[in-house]
Amino acid sequence: MVRELEPKELWNNFADLNAVPRASKKEEQVIQFMLDFGKKLGLETINDAIGNVIIKKPASEGMEDRKTVILQSHIDMVHQKNNDTDFDFATQGIEMIVDGDWVRANGTTLGADNGIGVATIMSVLESNTIEHPAIEAMFTIDEETGMTGAINLDASNFSGEILLNLDTEDDDELSIGCAGGIDTNTAYNYDQVDVEDNYHLFELKVKGLLGGHSGMDIDKGRANANKIANRLLYHFLSHSVDFQLVSFDGGSIRNAIPREATVIIAVENEGLDELEETFPEIVAEIKNEYKLIEKSIEITLSKTTLPGMKMTTAQERNRIIEVLYSTHNGVFRMSPDIEGLVESSSSLARVIVADGKFITQSLQRSSVESTRDDVANTVRSPFDLIGANVIQTGDYPGWQPNSESAILDIMKELYKKSFNEEPQVKACHAGLECGILSKHLPSVDMISFGPNIRAAHSPDEKCQISSVQKYWSFFLETLKAIPSK
Repeated sequence: MVRELEPKELWNNFADLNAVPRASKKEEQVIQFMLDFGKKLGLETINDAIGNVIIKKPASEGMEDRKTVILQSHIDMVHQKNNDTDFDFATQGIEMIVDGDWVRANGTTLGADNGIGVATIMSVLESNTIEHPAIEAMFTIDEETGMTGAINLDASNFSGEILLNLDTEDDDELSIGCAGGIDTNTAYNYDQVDVEDNYHLFELKVKGLLGGHSGMDIDKGRANANKIANRLLYHFLSHSVDFQLVSFDGGSIRNAIPREATVIIAVENEGLDELEETFPEIVAEIKNEYKLIEKSIEITLSKTTLPGMKMTTAQERNRIIEVLYSTHNGVFRMSPDIEGLVESSSSLARVIVADGKFITQSLQRSSVESTRDDVANTVRSPFDLIGANVIQTGDYPGWQPNSESAILDIMKELYKKSFNEEPQVKACHAGLECGILSKHLPSVDMISFGPNIRAAHSPDEKCQISSVQKYWSFFLETLKAIPSK
């Protein structure tokens, strides 16, 4: 049972939190949960205009002279499940499983991103024994789909001089910088015709991919289900398979690498033999390319019957397939300044072709604003060429590293003393809220850290139990080491 794990206070708060639905932009229940939590403790509890929750707690005895610390995590989580998982995020709590040294969920995302951070802060707020300076707990909303909580933060609610963001996913890292991002959303209306009697419908499915976080995992060479499915369609065209596109449904959320895609095609009688011959060839090629990474990839093609369906014309089919093929996906540029850091990337997160509408969603990230704009323009250009409506929105800034951070120096020494090794001081390719928060709170010294979390934003998400214990002890030592005012 998760509630029996150590530290019990943290895991119990995580379990309580995971019983509450908290999808991005649908945080009403979890906002009320946090408000009730703060008020029950008798602490000053604020709900700002955008929906963020702030809970303030005075310093513990003997720590009154220390600098006030802002503890920050986001209360929303990515709601994603496997296609064969029967689960309603709107009404059910996350079903957690202890699996050796890891906690995972039963076919869904776990919510450790950023629920472990939230539970950490809750544990300090309710404790009568933890030594800590004055705390301003900042629980932001909508981090996963736009960071609107951070963007619209009312900075007048805070006086803290140090901010600890608890949203990093490797327990040996101290993060001091992150990427900014922008969403590119496209829409195109295409011509349809009825599926004629001489056509046969086939369902093409790509599934079993690793997926993962489209920032942290973009450099790991993982397959994108949308790109794989479209590659198959392009291959059919290049081998003269006479088919039309009926529908395409790939990916799920804007900041996850797509794990699954389902495509319906209509194949004319004359194209059946060529389809049967070319399909296994291209599948073998793809599986060979990904054999060391995507070991569970499944690509299937089966006959189906869907009466009354419509299909694209040949011209519209070509436009859709070719524009998807030309859409950049993956690393765009590595950082010339920080070894091993992805500077800019793009992820083709969502593709929908249905009922005469062709829709895509993609997310571009970069630690440099000019290259963020460059990759965003690279992605939009093919859609502009076909006359699609392109909207680029939700842009947020990166977080520039501060090499003179006082809290970084303190935490580096603490880490070395506690674990007899140097921490990794890094900037990450994910979009942390610190970039936005630093605009609201320019004089606040910020750092981000957390326990080991793997496969965030996917149903394979898991959090390491021993790492949470390590992180918790380091967090408590950090609170005790906050300097005087």
